[in-house]
Amino acid sequence: MTDLIVKDVDDALVERITAFAAALGWGQARTLRFLLEQGLRASVGDERSSFDADEDTVLAAAISALEQVPDDTFALIGRSPAAS
Repeated sequence: MTDLIVKDVDDALVERITAFAAALGWGQARTLRFLLEQGLRASVGDERSSFDADEDTVLAAAISALEQVPDDTFALIGRSPAAS
């Protein structure tokens, strides 16, 4: 792997990265690799999933199930039933 050096990083950004790492219990190197990868995906519109194979399967099943719900079903959310 190649080492990268980033100079002149704003103190506020360093604090945010440090807080993010602490919240996840990650070290600095792992956190920076993750943030760089996510930022690059967001910036260039990378279509690859960041889910593992099991998560992809569950997400696909959930989307498929939602596609089977009739369009008017969600319009009824929050409405009281009609009086008989």
